Amino acid sequence: MAMSEFCELLTTAEMAVADAAAPALGVTGLELMENAGRGVGDIAAGMVAVCGPGNNGGDGFVAARHLARRGFAVDVVLLGDRDRLKGDAADMAGRWDGAWSDFDAALLADADLIIDALFGAGLSRAPDGQAADMIAAANAAAAPVLAVDVPSGLDGSSGSAAGPVIAAAATVTFFRLKPGHLLLPGRTLCGTLHLVDIAMPDAVLDRITPNTFHNGPSLWAGAWPRWLADSHKYSRGHGVVLSGPAHATGAARLGARGALRIGAGLVTVASPDDAVAVNAAHLTSIMIAPMASPDGLAAVLADTRKNAVLVGPGAGLGAETRDYVMQALASPAAVVLDADALTVFADEPEALFRAIRSRAGCATVLTPHQGEFARLFAAAAGDRLQRARAAAKLSDAVVVLKGADTVIAAPDGAAAINDNAPPWLGTAGSGDVLGGFITGLLAQGMAAWPAAAAAVWVHGACATQFGPGLIAEDIPEIVPKVLPALLSDIACLT
Repeated sequence: MAMSEFCELLTTAEMAVADAAAPALGVTGLELMENAGRGVGDIAAGMVAVCGPGNNGGDGFVAARHLARRGFAVDVVLLGDRDRLKGDAADMAGRWDGAWSDFDAALLADADLIIDALFGAGLSRAPDGQAADMIAAANAAAAPVLAVDVPSGLDGSSGSAAGPVIAAAATVTFFRLKPGHLLLPGRTLCGTLHLVDIAMPDAVLDRITPNTFHNGPSLWAGAWPRWLADSHKYSRGHGVVLSGPAHATGAARLGARGALRIGAGLVTVASPDDAVAVNAAHLTSIMIAPMASPDGLAAVLADTRKNAVLVGPGAGLGAETRDYVMQALASPAAVVLDADALTVFADEPEALFRAIRSRAGCATVLTPHQGEFARLFAAAAGDRLQRARAAAKLSDAVVVLKGADTVIAAPDGAAAINDNAPPWLGTAGSGDVLGGFITGLLAQGMAAWPAAAAAVWVHGACATQFGPGLIAEDIPEIVPKVLPALLSDIACLT
């Protein structure tokens, strides 16, 4: 089952609802467990199965049985007493007719492969005692670990671990991925992900209505701008990027180039008078609008054909940047706020949020990195996904919490987790290009949440396509290499 086929992510609680709903739709828990264990066995190659006392252990018993039938030597190590197993796990333990072994670190040290079926995604406390010893022995062994559902000790909903946790070479999970498979450090701890079809009816999703998603084209293909035969520059929107002063103009030009490359028909850099010459020396297809007064951005946006604006890159941390933000938010244009445009409100975030809430449905996107987020949303608590959602609700804006596991959250609670950003994307100016991508898609009429999600994905795809050695200037120039395959995928998906 290709992971790209599905965008829904299910928390551990939502997956429990799916498991509970399946029998009414014709699939028993035993069938699901049998299919899950068989899927683990299909991926495993020779092994010690370390099983816990719950349904995760039941999957391990099934995997051991299928592997033994194929002629592999399999040892089963059980955490706890066999007579305390319950439900489907007890049934599957009864079907295992091979040997049972007591836990011994040496047994794991000699294994060719360790199947981690100790605990599933819903573990509510840190492993301790013998469970912690098993995890330590598995991590110390030379053999790779194949985790069932999630590595034991990992929270499947948050990607965090409160104590000892398996570092798996690969993880096999079922039906849909969980947030913890994509959020860090969970994504690293999971290793290579395999998603197995266990015949869970898709209809269970109707009882869950997921609002967390794996970011990718299947999530926003239907919202991507349609470039028709009669499209022209005026039909594809007009983006505006605010420039900083003469000594800090590069960030705005990176954003402007991103907006143009992603498809905006026209892009203008709103430039303070002292920066006009510098910007003019570097720009060709991007226009310049000189601003002679502090109200200059409002004057630029008075032309309502200029329908999306990026404020923040290189803008500076003075009172003038606050004024520019307020001018942008007072316009009907879609607004993207990044970098300095966020930091200048660190001492009074509510003033920013009030201005956003007053926009009567006009799109607003905030793109903080972790430091900017902490300054602006100090009250947002919980794990990374929960904090991004809380920030979006508090600000009434789409919030792009940037990082290797970027979260794109909407005020209505919808959130997407992005996992295609390579480490070399962490370079100066890359966030400015991302702001430009979002602005360019908003200018073309995309709604705020899908525009932000699509821009984040394209950003990562460009960096992956280019490879190590990437600098921010390279990112817009890779868009023409990424878009053909993306547009082909979109055509298939819509």
